[in-house]
Amino acid sequence: MKNLIITLCMAILCIACEKGKTDTGKDSGKTDSAAADSAWKPIDSATATKAWMAYATPGDMQKMLTKYDGTWTGQTTMWMEEGGKPVVSQSECTNKMIFDGRYQVSNHKGNFMGMPFEGMNILGYDNAKKKFVSTWIDNMGTGIMSAAGDWIPSKKTIEFKGKMTDPSRPGKDCDVREVYTFVDDNNHTLEMYGPDWKTGKEMKTMEIKFVRKK
Repeated sequence: MKNLIITLCMAILCIACEKGKTDTGKDSGKTDSAAADSAWKPIDSATATKAWMAYATPGDMQKMLTKYDGTWTGQTTMWMEEGGKPVVSQSECTNKMIFDGRYQVSNHKGNFMGMPFEGMNILGYDNAKKKFVSTWIDNMGTGIMSAAGDWIPSKKTIEFKGKMTDPSRPGKDCDVREVYTFVDDNNHTLEMYGPDWKTGKEMKTMEIKFVRKK
């Protein structure tokens, strides 16, 4: 059954990509280099199936995330501007791997400036891109933040870079950076960086210290 599903997926993908190749050929406005980059490179079905299987199979990076399943208490520190007085609050986070260990869903609850706060993060490792990928939503906005990052073994960190909506500039996004540090099996931290709303320069906006709840 698993091989059948993968074969069907590959067939659909090939049809879609073949259509994309035809459409690209009709677009005479593209440069030669752009056309070369987007040109379809045919491969045999055995190679395609092998690649898809490798893409779909959880590995060491997914297993690392599994170690951080469970419930965590968090001490959250936030800064509204560079050099400003920090706002400290308590939160709770529950992590759970889904889809047979492929992704980790984190549900956060706490408070922000006296208001109840809820957020959800989906974190995974893209086997093909060799990068961690992340999305974030919460009840303090209506957009979706997305980011991708590299694992740095020497620091035991994932350093994400991404984009999020900047509500102070309608229709615009701003750059964000996140650093996850896996201190040990019972402690990890999340640091978030974004633009200072006065200067536009990067500043540390949030830090959460997570401790495993016993």
